[in-house]
Amino acid sequence: MNITFKELRDIKHLLPTGSVSRIAKQLDIDEQTVRNYFGAKKYVDGDIVNEHIQPGPDGGIVNIEDTTILDLARKIIAEAKTVTP
Repeated sequence: MNITFKELRDIKHLLPTGSVSRIAKQLDIDEQTVRNYFGAKKYVDGDIVNEHIQPGPDGGIVNIEDTTILDLARKIIAEAKTVTP
């Protein structure tokens, strides 16, 4: 799947507080791995995810091989929208 780096960061910023922890617990991975997925570069505390960034508009094009974290993030955002009054 291809997505711009900006779109990926925008999704991360739309996540409600505590979502990184929720995603990490649900997928049994380190929280830093989730942060790295959304553009952080702290690989000492988290794994490198299967993504490749190509130069381009909006921070470049990110090719994501495994969309599990992204899919869960989108689900959490959708849930938060239905709960918001």
